[in-house]
Amino acid sequence: MTWTIRPELPDSPVAAALWRAYYTEVSDRWYLLHEGRRTDPEELEREIAAESGADLVPPRGHLLVARYGGEAAGSAGVRLLDAATAELTRVFLHAGMRGRGGAALLVRAAEDVARASGATRLVLDTRGDLVEARALYARLGFTETEPHNSGPFAEHWFAKRLG
Repeated sequence: MTWTIRPELPDSPVAAALWRAYYTEVSDRWYLLHEGRRTDPEELEREIAAESGADLVPPRGHLLVARYGGEAAGSAGVRLLDAATAELTRVFLHAGMRGRGGAALLVRAAEDVARASGATRLVLDTRGDLVEARALYARLGFTETEPHNSGPFAEHWFAKRLG
């Protein structure tokens, strides 16, 4: 089996299914940690619908979809914040696809997209409980930095110079 990573419009059925899986997982993790319950279904639907992914449409944004053996396995988004800075977002792999090298391939592909868009710096934010994500970013050369946004769930901020 091999990985392929290709651009995808965020409103495609594949992208929409990956967004739903991503949001469900990170939301449920937060609620289980802080309130001992899963996300309320109505809240989940409201939040998924509120984030259309319109900021991940070219030319200022891009969504990448990773497939493993042809099966949609994950995604990563890149959006330009300014002429030199891009933000990495929505990095996700289905649980059954983890541990096969796909996350690193996705992030590296996102770095390539950011470079091709003119960015010289890639930033991201993540939560403290997403320890696997923080370890991945550190392993790929991102360093913790000062906040670049004030997102309600942002607890750790990372940056990487793109050469």
